[in-house]
Amino acid sequence: MNSLGLMMFRSIVFSALLCCFVSVSVFASDQVTLLRQIESMTVGNSGLIFKARIDTGAVNTSLHAVDLHIVGGASDQMKQNVGKMIEFTTENEQGKKQRMQAEIVSTSKVKNALGIERRYMVKLGVGFPDNLHNVYVNLRDRSHMNYKLLIGRNFLKKGYIVDVAHNKTIGPVATLSIKQTGLLFDTRIDTGAGQNSLHAVNIHVENEDTDDITNNIGKIITFTTENEKGEKVEVSTKIRSTALIRNAQGTEARYTVRLNVGKPGEEYLVDVNLTDRTKMGYKLLIGRNWLQGHYVVDVNKES
Repeated sequence: MNSLGLMMFRSIVFSALLCCFVSVSVFASDQVTLLRQIESMTVGNSGLIFKARIDTGAVNTSLHAVDLHIVGGASDQMKQNVGKMIEFTTENEQGKKQRMQAEIVSTSKVKNALGIERRYMVKLGVGFPDNLHNVYVNLRDRSHMNYKLLIGRNFLKKGYIVDVAHNKTIGPVATLSIKQTGLLFDTRIDTGAGQNSLHAVNIHVENEDTDDITNNIGKIITFTTENEKGEKVEVSTKIRSTALIRNAQGTEARYTVRLNVGKPGEEYLVDVNLTDRTKMGYKLLIGRNWLQGHYVVDVNKES
């Protein structure tokens, strides 16, 4: 795409959206900018261009940062360092590095499938070189992640919607049904996730090969799932494949099954990986493989 085409893509406003979408009532009258799943963005005065993952599942924006140093010395408790300056090194996907400094404005607790991690938060200008927004950014080592800059909902609320589809809009949280369970789930819509993920415990595979789980593809798997209301159900189905899921703590191998997922009465078949989401607020997480071709995500849209 040439520079003129890219500029036109980022300059889509309400009038253009009326022409592109069947339902016009879901958009506010204010100007909005349409973002793709991956955008070229910069951070503050780093002088670096990042391939930024647009992630409606993340509350805050996150930047790769290593070699953290609290100017003047660090306190034992992270919260006691709020207000101090922190130095750190960031790096983009091309391996270009920059030493940066910013004031610690807060600390944040980030919850994932493996537990809770506390991070420093700084305020930085994030966005396109000609249009930066000052937002809170949490700092963490993203060395093993494909994208060193992750754009969260605190940035998207500045007037952006995310295009992973071409039809309907959906908010960051939605009530979805899984036909095979008969349950409704308060679901996190997460454009940062490639796949859908469902809470599953008491997993049992017939004649399971524990040495090489790929040998279990095609076998019957039985598991218990539960929604946010505490309603439980046991499900039996065939293992469709296995998935290697990467997160902040590393990688995890999971079984994948095919289930009917969607708004009640509008479910369609999609691959869903199974994992214990007991510690997570949402027992069903929807990724791009459900959204693609069906929905645009608007983080300002009410569920």
